[in-house]
Amino acid sequence: MTQCFAPKIQSPTIGVEKLNQRSGTTTPSNIFTPNLEELNQRFEGAHPRDILAWCINNIPTGLVQSSGFNVNGMVIMDLLYRELKPVPPVPVLFLDTLHHFRETLELVHRAEKIYNLDLKVYGVRDTDSRKAFAARYGVALWHRDIEEFHYLTKIEPLERGLTELGAVGWITGRRRDQAHTRAEIPIFELDKKQRLKINPLATWTRKDSWAYIFKQDVIYNPLHDQGYPSVGDEPLTTQVGEGEGERAGRWRGSAKTECGMHI
Repeated sequence: MTQCFAPKIQSPTIGVEKLNQRSGTTTPSNIFTPNLEELNQRFEGAHPRDILAWCINNIPTGLVQSSGFNVNGMVIMDLLYRELKPVPPVPVLFLDTLHHFRETLELVHRAEKIYNLDLKVYGVRDTDSRKAFAARYGVALWHRDIEEFHYLTKIEPLERGLTELGAVGWITGRRRDQAHTRAEIPIFELDKKQRLKINPLATWTRKDSWAYIFKQDVIYNPLHDQGYPSVGDEPLTTQVGEGEGERAGRWRGSAKTECGMHI
């Protein structure tokens, strides 16, 4: 497991970069600019395996999986590490927010051993425990300023990780049926930095993901069996009742539907 709490990773060589004058972002000069409309039409009915295979073939350097080790992330991880087995392997970027459930961290360690993951862990700058986080930013920051909490624990570490890993494209586990805010996500899109953002499970349902998990005997977070269909930070995740949506237990009582990583 690579601990990446400060910018110490040597980024992969991805070619000379050129500045996009209009957006102010950098784009590797040796990476093509895909036709997103054509790609989305082509892969709308494709199996996630085929989408990931295309990514591996067309982005040989700079492909990253971002995962919180929920069920969808485990599906993608299994496809990448058990079925497709690219060389070198696709790095798995995990954000250690310091506020994960114990079960989540145990799953991360189990998956790392089972799949021999190229695991890259990024966390809050200069803070390595909940106690230290509370001492520096105040107790229960999420109650006082949820946006600042998410920036410190997720948004900044994610951006730092993608940058240091030289990400040209990054893979998420989002599905359209997870929430109304995700109902129209494409399979391929560009993020704010003009990196290719890939949602290989976009067209799948929750039932599809679990069918894959059981068929392939993929390990998963035991909290899923205890009323937590979607697992986030422990202070901000509650159990979901019958008839509630998959992500109803995230940020309960607030109007939030995303932490900011996908906005």
